[in-house]
Amino acid sequence: MEHIKLEIVDMSEAEPGRVNTEERRGLMEVKEECQKINEVEGKHQYPEPHNFKPGEKSLTFENNYFQFLRRRSQRTEVEHSFTCKQCGKTFIRKQLLVDHIRIHLGLEPFTCDQCGKSFVRKALLNDHMRIHTGEKPFACLRCGKSFSVKGDLKIHMEIHIGEKPYSCDQCEKSFNRKGLLIDHMRNHTGEKPFLCDQCGKSFIRKALLKDHMRSHTGEKPFRCSQCGKSFSLRGNLNCHMRIHTGEKPYKCDQCGKSFTFKGKLKHHYRIHTGATPFTCNQCGKNFAQSDSLTYHLRSHAGIKPFKCDQCGEAFILGSRLKKHMKVHANERPYFCSVCGKTFSRLDCFKMHQKVHTGVKAHVCSECGNSFGRAGDLKIHQRIHTGEKPYKCSHCDKRFNQLGQLKLHERVHTGEKPYQCPSCRKGFTSSSARLIHVRKHCPKLSK
Repeated sequence: MEHIKLEIVDMSEAEPGRVNTEERRGLMEVKEECQKINEVEGKHQYPEPHNFKPGEKSLTFENNYFQFLRRRSQRTEVEHSFTCKQCGKTFIRKQLLVDHIRIHLGLEPFTCDQCGKSFVRKALLNDHMRIHTGEKPFACLRCGKSFSVKGDLKIHMEIHIGEKPYSCDQCEKSFNRKGLLIDHMRNHTGEKPFLCDQCGKSFIRKALLKDHMRSHTGEKPFRCSQCGKSFSLRGNLNCHMRIHTGEKPYKCDQCGKSFTFKGKLKHHYRIHTGATPFTCNQCGKNFAQSDSLTYHLRSHAGIKPFKCDQCGEAFILGSRLKKHMKVHANERPYFCSVCGKTFSRLDCFKMHQKVHTGVKAHVCSECGNSFGRAGDLKIHQRIHTGEKPYKCSHCDKRFNQLGQLKLHERVHTGEKPYQCPSCRKGFTSSSARLIHVRKHCPKLSK
């Protein structure tokens, strides 16, 4: 590889007023450093580029490249010739030191016109611009995976070497790079040297801190080329892109169902295993999903954030409010072909169909009573177990059904949501309203 001599322009000869005294002194120090660096670099030998013969396989290039990586790794262990006088940090190449010194001097002349981020070298700006364009020009010859930065490809290529010379003495886990081992060791020591100056949160790796800082700055540099949506993390963009591509890489080995996200597959597995790791601390009820527990806890606390603007009835879930709104819209799209009855909700329609079929597949093991829905059987079984999971938030009374709790709490709140359409009198339950209508407004009950 041809030796390229580094030249630094003497800014002391520049136009007056372009640089101040401190910057001139700093640049002169850089020039002195680079003169020393040029002398030292001449002693280093770098591998010559491989010349392909006609028809030669690219695997030969990879083998040569892997050998170069091994030699570079060995050289890195023993050679750190270039040291920063400001902070003592060492580098294996002169250009890395020069770039590093620019950081101390505050010199970042290359600025991104998309997000305003600045860089010490134009090459770093070029790499950064691919975040906005989505370009990935560096492809692995082994597996075809592409990268936007050449350095990421080099790191990836080491995976194919198969060598992992850096081993953890705590758990015997091995790594192909020393930096990865250093990061891993912090899991054992608990060290988190990278501290956020905004909130005090600390991290084991600098990259994690960099990602975290975007939560404070609001920066979202990763933009979807399909719909324009932006993300603060590259991983979130990669997951989002599956919505456009339809890719579902996570497949259940039990039933073959595929999922877009790994978390969804993890949740799905609980259907097969029956695992319910989330337990209510109020009644002991278990749930397979954390959000199901969150919604359940609202029933104990009486929290109903979703309120109907037509009648004032409130709901724990937004989906229940959405179904309820169909009552006011008079939408009844589900039609029973047997009796002609219509329904606003699909679940109510399916439940109604069992009336005609007579199917009651859910049988109580205690008394033999059968039910058309699993939920009805579950409620019924509380008669035998004595379970009363629903506690009044105003007194110590408990109930085995949520509907009974709602009805009881209206005694404390004075709420009367059911009104007579004729005299506008209010009632705590629909059954009480029906009795009133039949007695005082018989024409309406027909």
